[in-house]
Amino acid sequence: MGQETPLDRISLRGLRARGFHGVFEHERREGQEFVVDVVLGVDSRAAARTDDLSRTVHYGLLATALVEVIEGEPVNLIETLAQRLADTCLARPGVHEVEVTLHKPQAPIPHQFDDVAVTIHRRRQ
Repeated sequence: MGQETPLDRISLRGLRARGFHGVFEHERREGQEFVVDVVLGVDSRAAARTDDLSRTVHYGLLATALVEVIEGEPVNLIETLAQRLADTCLARPGVHEVEVTLHKPQAPIPHQFDDVAVTIHRRRQ
């Protein structure tokens, strides 16, 4: 896709799953909820023209794949988990770039807070 044509966006926000990620033993043992927002950069013109689901990203299947990553192999850092989620999105045909925001609202911080999140941007190589 040329630089002159901006990409369209497909957003999936607030997807929740229980994972066992973190540097502390109790995080690995007890787990906690993670919330992910993804914004996909796509060219949706073919899908719009043909009204054909196979010409775009099936966000229901993508959601299932993202939940499997969150529920999968534990990692220490949310940066690592965010990268795995981005890789999962970029593996989908038609996804040229992705923004992933991974929230860890129950992070082990001894102060009152609303959220901890990391946001990464990745492009297909």
